[in-house]
Amino acid sequence: MVVGAGAIGAACAEALSAAGVAVTVVDRSGPAAGTTGACEGNVLVSDKEPGPELELAQASRRQLPELLAKLADELGPELSDVEWEPKGGLVVGTTDPGPLREFAARQREAGVQAHQITAQEAFELEPNLTREITAAVHYPEDGQVQPVLLATTLLSAVRQRGGQLLSGVTALGATGKALVTDSGTIACDHIVNACGPWAGELAARLGAPIPVLPRRGLILVTTPVADLVRHKVYDADYVGAVASGDADLQTSTVVESTPAGTVLIGSSRQRVGFDDTIQVDVLRELAAKAIRLFPKLATVNVMRAYGGFRPYMPDHLPVIGEDPRRPGLWHATGHEGAGIGLAVATGRLLAELMTGQNPHLDPTPFRVDRPGLAA
Repeated sequence: MVVGAGAIGAACAEALSAAGVAVTVVDRSGPAAGTTGACEGNVLVSDKEPGPELELAQASRRQLPELLAKLADELGPELSDVEWEPKGGLVVGTTDPGPLREFAARQREAGVQAHQITAQEAFELEPNLTREITAAVHYPEDGQVQPVLLATTLLSAVRQRGGQLLSGVTALGATGKALVTDSGTIACDHIVNACGPWAGELAARLGAPIPVLPRRGLILVTTPVADLVRHKVYDADYVGAVASGDADLQTSTVVESTPAGTVLIGSSRQRVGFDDTIQVDVLRELAAKAIRLFPKLATVNVMRAYGGFRPYMPDHLPVIGEDPRRPGLWHATGHEGAGIGLAVATGRLLAELMTGQNPHLDPTPFRVDRPGLAA
């Protein structure tokens, strides 16, 4: 039983079904109704310090195109189109260039393609970029998918292999070898907790609490505009915001286009519980910072804004694997805003561990009983 039909739960279900495991996915709402449906679809290696999360991101980035090609053969092009765009990313600085260049150097040592380029080269990549930049790094490995399509494609593969998706079913707990839901008790050997920011609630019900918390983010969407932004572009402050554990509001500039021509503008991070109020002052700050990066955005209309909750862990690493306090319970959560880019490798790693295969990544840093998480 996989509880949660977002990108992480769908990736776990797909990898398990590919390994021959009989899988049922339950979700109290439906596919991609939570965090996955309220994010940008980032597939990034550019924003992660060298370490376990970067290694997970690199593995997932390598595996994603291979998996999509496999699913295209299995499902056909119509059911497998996730709007995958390996368009690359551009990180720019407008103040002291030293930290951005040092960060890129550390990433290069870890195998990331991080090309330090001149301001003129940055303008060639992004003609509408502000002329105030002092440093730029090009990351050709960065990409983007449509996150809802990614989740539904993975779930389509699960169903085609004989698995089930039960929408509108809430997991309440467990008894023996069975998941207890509001629609009845379902026998199973394993339960995968892939509930994103709500994973702590399910874990507590199952007697194995984990300290996952919701971290709120807001995104602006413009009306369609032609050729204003070509890559995923963000300022150097974004890396610091990702790694921060502050509860207070933090904003940094992330600007990118979609295949439909709209421009997505982020990003914000704030721990406010599950308060889903759209805060106009946050949207105003996002817009102002985006205009400083791309001045032509000042003439573009905003079409809508949306927000979502990301599963935040205190040590900034996801939890992937079996819970030693309750054998048969597996966690796959805590990816915060990187879940789309980490989903494929997360699903594969969990499936390898559950089926006794040699894991393609060291699972130790992601254990639920790791010292850093316990502290």
